[in-house]
Amino acid sequence: MRLDKYLKVSRLIKRRTVANDACDAGRVTINGVTAKAGSNVKIGDVLEIRFGTSSVKARVLDIQETTKKEEAKELFEYL
Repeated sequence: MRLDKYLKVSRLIKRRTVANDACDAGRVTINGVTAKAGSNVKIGDVLEIRFGTSSVKARVLDIQETTKKEEAKELFEYL
């Protein structure tokens, strides 16, 4: 699955356009490598998203095309 879509579906970032902009600005990494919006996300990958001065690290546990709000937190775990 594309990185920008995964960020939206998992609700790590609320909108796909915002996820796309974050990727284009180089604020998202997959396993320590700066990633583009079209990069593929696989189960077990570690994502790091930098928001200003803070950052979020999460491990991908599952990939789904769509999900309900309550189930979105089961797609990843915070590190």
